[in-house]
Amino acid sequence: MKTGSFKLLKEDASSRARLGRLKTEHGVIETPCFMPVGTQGTVKAVSPQELKALGAMVILSNTYHMFIRPGVDVIDAIGGLHKFMSWDGPILTDSGGFQVFSLAKLRNITSEGVHFQSHVDGSHLFLGPKEAIQIQQSLGSDVVMVFDECPPWPAEKGLVEQAVNRTLDWARICKQELQDGVGRGPTKEQLLFAIIQGGSYDDLRKSCAEVLVEMDFPGYAIGGVSVGEPEYEMLRAIEATEPFLPHHKPRYAMGLGQPDQLVKMVARGIDMFDCVLPTRVARNGTAYTSKGTVNMKNASNRFAEEPIEDFGQDYPCHGFSRAYIRHLLKAEEILGLRLITLHNLYFYLDLMRQMRVAISEDRFNQWSNDFLNNYQPRTESNEK
Repeated sequence: MKTGSFKLLKEDASSRARLGRLKTEHGVIETPCFMPVGTQGTVKAVSPQELKALGAMVILSNTYHMFIRPGVDVIDAIGGLHKFMSWDGPILTDSGGFQVFSLAKLRNITSEGVHFQSHVDGSHLFLGPKEAIQIQQSLGSDVVMVFDECPPWPAEKGLVEQAVNRTLDWARICKQELQDGVGRGPTKEQLLFAIIQGGSYDDLRKSCAEVLVEMDFPGYAIGGVSVGEPEYEMLRAIEATEPFLPHHKPRYAMGLGQPDQLVKMVARGIDMFDCVLPTRVARNGTAYTSKGTVNMKNASNRFAEEPIEDFGQDYPCHGFSRAYIRHLLKAEEILGLRLITLHNLYFYLDLMRQMRVAISEDRFNQWSNDFLNNYQPRTESNEK
């Protein structure tokens, strides 16, 4: 299998769920897959060795954050992001566009890129399509994302259309820059994924996808989802975009999502996902289970002898009772947060494994119905 190639292995007969395999320079990614998020060069509270043991095939890091701190010069001097992190598997790097628009203290968008102030120290910086690609080449990530403009939600159509046009212009520049800089970084064959924008406007999503598909990228991401919109809007954006994506190339929904949302997205033909939720909610004491979320600080867990969920001997929290984990949280012991983090990541990665098996055995529709009927979506009231 050639590096950079995506092989569509199987399609579900009763949905649009797909089983695939993406080969990168640092390893093979089986899809559908979940990418643990290591925004600042680390998946919070988890070592690379633990990630491997959990079953992670690929992790995500972020161009903006690596650019801000520690600086590309530091990572370049060490020999690239894989060596810097001590992670030898595939890495996908977001281009930094979303972070510029969401984190920068002040920003001025031009056709060349974005002038902004660092959210860390207020220093004046610039990031555009050329710079985003150059940074990602120095980082040596396996999957590289184009620099795009992510409009807010809700937004007037004129503003979203302007963001789409800028995203298309920047995608052309990114593709040329990657070609011109081949060999610039430690990873020789990087895969550039385009990002489809369009907000909640179906016609803009369609036109954006059609233009980007004509440019012929190795993979396609759906951006501008999970930015505050209700779930029905998120699903509609996916449904408005997916039919116009190439059949034999990977599809990536950026920044998603809750476990039940991942199942719904896989049923709609999406292959790759990332989300900070497994590690973020763990730090608040929240664990994901097949029935929904559990607040491990609740008094109901005080005498609970059972584990968070019984996954067997390979489960990273095997042997630890809910009562013990609750005690650790109440005592503000770091191990408690680590155990829930490991559990949540295992839950997400095992969820994707179950979906891959279900698709391969032609039972995804039944499996997904069973899961969704059993799972209670997370709400604020669940966490009290």
